[in-house]
Amino acid sequence: MAALSSPFQLKNYNRTHRCIVRSTITCSMQTSQNNIKVVINGATKEIGKAAIVAITKARGMEVAGAVDSDLVGEDVGKLCNMEEALEIPIINDLTMVLGSISQSKATGVVVDFTEPSTVYDNVKQATAFGMKSVVYVPKISLDTVTALSAFCEKATMGCLVAPTLSIGSILLQQAAITASFHYNNVEIVESRPNASDLPSPDAIQIANNLSDLGQMYNREDISTDVLVSRDEFIQSYGITEYVNNTFNSSIALTIIIDFVYQGKGSTSRRGWNSCS
Repeated sequence: MAALSSPFQLKNYNRTHRCIVRSTITCSMQTSQNNIKVVINGATKEIGKAAIVAITKARGMEVAGAVDSDLVGEDVGKLCNMEEALEIPIINDLTMVLGSISQSKATGVVVDFTEPSTVYDNVKQATAFGMKSVVYVPKISLDTVTALSAFCEKATMGCLVAPTLSIGSILLQQAAITASFHYNNVEIVESRPNASDLPSPDAIQIANNLSDLGQMYNREDISTDVLVSRDEFIQSYGITEYVNNTFNSSIALTIIIDFVYQGKGSTSRRGWNSCS
């Protein structure tokens, strides 16, 4: 916070007062708070590397640890092609990283990019060391989310399970919910070169969000002679491929980390599964 002071001198010339203003700026900075310590679990994945770069650039945050089973010992700064090494090696032991942070009496957030089968244990370990969790693991089961919710409520520790980190996808989910109140039915169309992993987690999440908002739609009521093929529909209306932007995802992640760290992870909203 900067304080502006403007001293002036008063001079008398023929009974006329003139002010000569000499402005000076003095700055008094508030004591900076400790940065949010962030541990990236799944650091060698593309989203993990993007998160490391984003957190390093974000104000009030710092990468405190990197966990992965690949490239153990590699400096995360070099891994992310940053100008300088961060002097943070990749370690294949989450407990060791959390224990090291706890010795400095610091708290923070663990961002989990691992696998659905390991999420629950990872959150338990983070909670044991006083760390909150942000989980971005596609195709995580509802049973796991339910178990996490029960555990976090008992532990009174925040955890946020995000089905997506794409700002565009989040806006699309909210737009779909808003539009659903004005239409009788909905069809989710995806167009991507690689169709082996369809439907995508984003499409599944949108379908789940909309499933309880309306009544069942009976396709048998439509005459088959008026149906238009999906290909014709796509060509006619110009539906284009939707691409998740890693840059937007990393920006959203830094917002989420701050959101959870400040103790707001108990907020529930459609399109997000959160535990507290």
